[in-house]
Order: sequence, then C-alpha cells, then structure tokens
Amino acid sequence: MPRLKRALIAVLLTAAAVTGTAGWATASGQVPVTGPPPGTAGWLADTVQGRRPPDPATASPRQIGDYFATLTATQAAALAARHPLVVGNLDGAPIALRYRANTLALRSERRRELTRAADPALTPQDHAEALRRADRYAALLRPGRQILAFDPRGRGQIAEVYGDLTAARRVAVVVPGSDIDLGSFDRDRDPYGTPAGMARSLLDRMRRQQPDTPAATVAWVGYTTPVGLGIDAATSRLARAGAPRLVRFLAGLAGTGRPAAPPAVLCHSYGSVVCGIAASSVSTAEASDLVVLGSPGMHSDDAAGLRTRVRVWAARDGSDWIRRVPHLSLAGLGHGADPVDPRFGARVVSAARAHGHTGYLAPGTDSLANAADIALGDYPAVHCATDDQECRHGL
Repeated sequence: MPRLKRALIAVLLTAAAVTGTAGWATASGQVPVTGPPPGTAGWLADTVQGRRPPDPATASPRQIGDYFATLTATQAAALAARHPLVVGNLDGAPIALRYRANTLALRSERRRELTRAADPALTPQDHAEALRRADRYAALLRPGRQILAFDPRGRGQIAEVYGDLTAARRVAVVVPGSDIDLGSFDRDRDPYGTPAGMARSLLDRMRRQQPDTPAATVAWVGYTTPVGLGIDAATSRLARAGAPRLVRFLAGLAGTGRPAAPPAVLCHSYGSVVCGIAASSVSTAEASDLVVLGSPGMHSDDAAGLRTRVRVWAARDGSDWIRRVPHLSLAGLGHGADPVDPRFGARVVSAARAHGHTGYLAPGTDSLANAADIALGDYPAVHCATDDQECRHGL
C-alpha cells in the first residue's frame, strides 16, 4: 500500500507538471512519421522485366533483398535514379545503392528548397526556412558522408554510417532520445549528446581498443522524437510509432549480411523506450546487445518483461537528472521500472566520469569504454557498476 500511494503521488505530480505547462506541451506535440517513404506510388508502378517491385509498406527486408538480387547493377542503379527517396529508405536494399540513392534524393530536395527560397509567393519566414534546409542538405552532401536513410517529411529523419559498414565485423547502432531530428542529429553544440557525436566517439574507441577489428557505427534517427519535456516525453506514443521502424532497420542490416556479427544497439534517454518496445521483435540474429544509457524506463517492469533473448545492459551516472524522473507507468504516464535498479535484472555497468544526461559516450568515460567493449563482444573487459562484477555473470 505505501508503494502504491507513492506511485499515485508521483503520477499526480507528473501530470500536474505536464498540465501546468499545457500550452507549451501541446505546442510541442509531434505527429509521428509512419508508413512507406515518399514516392511509393510511382515506385510500385515502375516494372522491371515485367515484374512489379516489392511494396515498401508490406514487403519484409528479406523480400526486398531478394528482389534486388534478381536485378543487374544497371537495373538497380536506374531504379535508384528514378525513385531515390524510396530506394534510399528500403531496409534490405544493398547498402552502396542506398548511399547513392540518398545522395540523389538530397540533391533533389536541395534544389527544391532553393526554388522555394526564391518564390515571391512565399513569406520571408518561408524563404529563411527553405534556405536553412538547403544549407542542411548541402552539408549532408559533402564528400565522404554515408547517408543510409533520408526522409524529409516532418522534422526530417536520417541514418548516417561511420566506418565501412560493408566490411565491418562489429557494428553499433545509436538510437537517440528527445529533441533529435535531421537538423540536430550532428550539431556542434553538445556533440556527445547527439547520435552523430556518440557514433563517432564510439567508433574511435572501438578502433583504439581493437585496431585489427573492422568496425562501423550508425547514427539512426529513424523515428519522430519528442520535443522538450511535454506530454510526448512522458508517454510512449512516439516510441510505439518508432519501434517498428527500428525493428525493420535492424532486420534490414541482418538481411544484407552486414555486419558479420549482429550489432549492439545503444539507446539513449527516450530512445531506450523505443528499444524496450522493440525488444520482443528483435532476434539475436538482428542484435547482440541492448545498452540503455540515462534511461527513463524501457516500458517494462523488469528485463524478463522485455521478452527478448538479446542481452540487456544499463548505465546511469550520478549527475544525470533523469534519476529524479518517477520510474513507473500508470494512467498512460511514465515508462516503467528503472533499468539500473538491481530488481530490474539488466546488467548494470559503470558510467564513472560521465557527466550529466548527455555525456555517456564522451571520451574518457567508463560508459564509453564499456559500450565499446560490448559492441566488440569483449565482455570480460566490461567494468560493472559494482565491485563484484555481477554484470558479467553468465557470459
């Protein structure tokens, strides 16, 4: 009874905080991007050798991979040129072809925004926004960038690869939390709080720890994230919309045969809610480990409730404000139990020297070293949060 009473009080306080800022919370409410990529109707009408292409809304990544296996390189390249936004977002399509398709899509979208910026029928604010987007697309078109997914709808979604994904033996995928989109996934301010900065830092550490192991990382911004601390951040609505997209992305990597070993998936903040909901649909052939950093909860009472055979790890540093968030789920608010609580059942690792909510993969932190060890499969090197090394039992 005392525990239930505390939970009810916490929910009431959370609800009061949300409704007390109702105007701002409503303004920041997001419409999740779902469904197949733009241009799907034209893609479905485009036959090659009398065969219709697979429907992005219903075909599995394996079916998509099988379809491309029947095409010549010339035929596949022609499809990518005619339907870049579709091919660039097709999980299961060849990786190099997706890079090429997204380059074409970015060029096309940049030309469109430059046209809008000069349109006299639009407002000065519209012109400024169009120029901002055009500049963003230009930055993504710089030589050497590997864009694995690009969707301009809404606030924009993107996945970028660091390292050689086609040759990698070990890979990690970074799933971000709130306030991340096409415009902020690799911002200069607070770089280690962005998925791009996390992915780069993690790849550098993986290479330092095992120089002879080909490695790659992916910054995956494939779902609509919450903005601010409004109702979206307090509920799982956006996570439920994003989880199937993460499941499909991981299945697509497995379907291409890359990497050689299933990737580790690192889930930061609200991203851990996405990962928790996705977990039951992700096989050990599609992910080796789930690592949650600064988690508000995984939408489960315990690790067993995730219904996954993938190893679950958790870390939180002592200065992270997320520890003050009520770890419960009641009346639609909250995300469940605390993953670093021993009763949850995750493997809790050290986050020593990490600072705040966004410093987990900053250089010099235990959490970065641990994330690299996990991604590399070097489990004996992992430093647990406690001296008894309990997090490594059973490995």
